[in-house]
Amino acid sequence: SCEGRNIRYRTCSNVDCPPEAGDFRAQQCSAHNDVKHHGQFYEWLPVSNDPDNPCSLKCQAKGTTLVVELAPKVLDGTRCYTESLDMCISGLCQIVGCDHQLGSTVKEDNCGVCNGDGSTCRLVRGQYKSQLSATKSDDTVVAIPYGSRHIRLVLKGPDHLYLETKTLQGAKGENSLSSTGTFLVDNSSVDFQKFPDKEILRMAGPLTADFIVKIRNSGSADSTVQFIFYQPIIHRWRETDFFPCSATCGGGYQLTSAECYDLRSNRVVADQYCHYYPENIKPKPKLQECNLDPCPASDGYKQIMPYDLYHPLPRWEATPWTACSSSCGGGIQSRAVSCVEEDIQGHVTSVEEWKCMYTPKMPIAQPCNIFDCPKWLAQEWSPCTVTCGQGLRYRVVLCIDHRGMHTGGCSPKTKPHIKEECIVPTPCYKPKEKLPVEAKLPWFKQAQELEEGAAVSEEPSFIPEAWSACTVTCGVGTQVRIVRCQVLLSFSQSVADLPIDECEGPKPASQRACYAGPCSGEIPEFNPDETDGLFGGLQDFDELYDWEYEGFTKCSESCGGGVQEAVVSCLNKQTREPAEENLCVTSRRPPQLLKSCNLDPCPARSSIDSAWNACNVLC
Repeated sequence: SCEGRNIRYRTCSNVDCPPEAGDFRAQQCSAHNDVKHHGQFYEWLPVSNDPDNPCSLKCQAKGTTLVVELAPKVLDGTRCYTESLDMCISGLCQIVGCDHQLGSTVKEDNCGVCNGDGSTCRLVRGQYKSQLSATKSDDTVVAIPYGSRHIRLVLKGPDHLYLETKTLQGAKGENSLSSTGTFLVDNSSVDFQKFPDKEILRMAGPLTADFIVKIRNSGSADSTVQFIFYQPIIHRWRETDFFPCSATCGGGYQLTSAECYDLRSNRVVADQYCHYYPENIKPKPKLQECNLDPCPASDGYKQIMPYDLYHPLPRWEATPWTACSSSCGGGIQSRAVSCVEEDIQGHVTSVEEWKCMYTPKMPIAQPCNIFDCPKWLAQEWSPCTVTCGQGLRYRVVLCIDHRGMHTGGCSPKTKPHIKEECIVPTPCYKPKEKLPVEAKLPWFKQAQELEEGAAVSEEPSFIPEAWSACTVTCGVGTQVRIVRCQVLLSFSQSVADLPIDECEGPKPASQRACYAGPCSGEIPEFNPDETDGLFGGLQDFDELYDWEYEGFTKCSESCGGGVQEAVVSCLNKQTREPAEENLCVTSRRPPQLLKSCNLDPCPARSSIDSAWNACNVLC
């Protein structure tokens, strides 16, 4: 007549099994190895994760496809599934939490802490783009530290992933990941899948060593790698004991502070290690009164009040930042920070630093101008200026800043040359001039024009605007442009015009001649000196059509800095008329070019309250 169950279960032996203990389900299958099945002996292997009946003992005969249910129920305590703590009891799957208790729904967080809040690790995700070359056959994608979990990397492209490891004891290893499969690398399980166009690497963790994922160059094209993992936070803030009292009697105050603690080495380390993790919140110092007994020399009575009611707390004060030590490529600026105290009359004096430790000390140094310095970028070479013998070829060399914009500031000493001699193996059947023919159109002209581009800097410099259109549509005309003396005001990041004599050096030309092709009916004279200089030896080219830059697209922004892209057209070299693109050789199409534009700051927005009044004069 009793109600309820007559058996109650609880878990036991809740410590992890040693690696050599083996799988419990496998042990139960192997117990049938010496029992004949249909008159024959088999070596039985476990069949796990059966979705229909996870608590039956299903086994597979080794080397065959034969799967047999050797018992309707596995022994109590057998895991229902390989990746779960849930266990079979009396043939039924029972829920087990990460606290190893029956019926518990408690789970591990992403950091591997049972019933944790995820605060002991941080999510790291990112993307790597290969920048390999003939001289650099491999590169580091990402370093994944000891203890990291749930690691996944996907490489897309022709390159290959491989692993380097370093244990806490300093032992190093390497795994080339040459084929699909599951491997054990420094006691960490690694699942690797290799496809024709991508590779996938997974590690559940926690890693038992530091893993450095590297990429090996295949040379055919660039690759990208996307990665995500949870990295343990191994540095944490720890509150200190109270500092000494600020007074020996009569009432004073004392504070606690916080120190950065390394959980792996159990040592106190520099504060910067804890600042590295944004999830780490530094505990606020505590303030308390102390030594409240009256001083012996007084009349024996002194009213004690909380320190901050009648007196401002000590505070940090900082001087202004110094100028950056470098204009680009990463520099340092510093300042002095001191702890000061203000008395009732408002006089400020310096005091010991520990009095200010209840708030974080302001940083005394910081990086600045961390963007890359401008560098030269050489475009592809033009075709040779001749179709036989010795000629010249040209290329555009641009100074590119960290945003990919055409700018100034590159060192003239390191600039790659923009022309070089070239020899076409075809023999010439007519006398050639001894010196290689200089090409003026189209490549050298474009190279020169793009070289002349200048960006406003903090030093006064001449800034030429774009050339106007040629004054004629055929024959020889002129082009003009405006040249200003300008300076960049670094504080407001605005550009100011200066008088012309404020800029040093030669002023760029504001007028030049231009040739717009032969006029209708006009037959140009084939004077070798003039024509070769004007057309770039066009009569030596086999093709009648070639590519040329034809101005730029409209600026992407009206102010504040935008981008323009050079428009590439296929032209008839003699008439300068546009032609179908398929008439030009695709391999000789010049590279994409960008330049910055409309660099002036945007005007402050203002509201217009009313319409304009009438003009004060009639004419």
